[in-house]
Amino acid sequence: MFDKFTSVSVCDYADALPRQQFIDYRVRSLWTPVPRIAGPAFTVKCEPGDHLMFHAAVYRASPGDIIVAQGDDMFALAGGNVCAIAQERGIAGFVIDGVIRDVGEVRQMAFPVFARGVCPKPGAKKKLSPLNEPVHCGGVKVNPGDIIVADEEGIAVIPLTEAAEVLQIAQARAGQDSNMTLSQWRENHLEKLEFILTKLGFEE
Repeated sequence: MFDKFTSVSVCDYADALPRQQFIDYRVRSLWTPVPRIAGPAFTVKCEPGDHLMFHAAVYRASPGDIIVAQGDDMFALAGGNVCAIAQERGIAGFVIDGVIRDVGEVRQMAFPVFARGVCPKPGAKKKLSPLNEPVHCGGVKVNPGDIIVADEEGIAVIPLTEAAEVLQIAQARAGQDSNMTLSQWRENHLEKLEFILTKLGFEE
């Protein structure tokens, strides 16, 4: 089902979603080239300095899910072994408003992780918090089941209730661009640009 959402770039979703549905650019792939991933959000909020519930989520999320986490950037939420277990369980990837460690291992196993960076110091396992409740990740409110699409261009959060319409708009944009030569695109671009400049009173 979610293969449809990886058929187009995150850039193509820009026509279908407002800016507030795109996660902060500082949450990015920690290795390249990263494959485009899409799947339903399994959400987790970790208390400051703690990663207990993130590790719990790895065993509770379903194959194909993308674990979306709200944490801090002072302690790693996950490392190489946790990523390997998630990959083994069929988790599509992680989107973390926070940091991980063992990035070399993660790169070698080619497990998609989007995060703010790396930190060698892991968090503790002391604090409970609910799983699969709304979280804030990279400035975006993410609800359980929202569709996440992530690639090297960024991360889109698609509300589940709008998914079909958003996909249709994105696919139309991708098709429009792919059917146009650079010469045609340049002609359309220049015409639109000059119209706007004239309308705004620009003078050479």
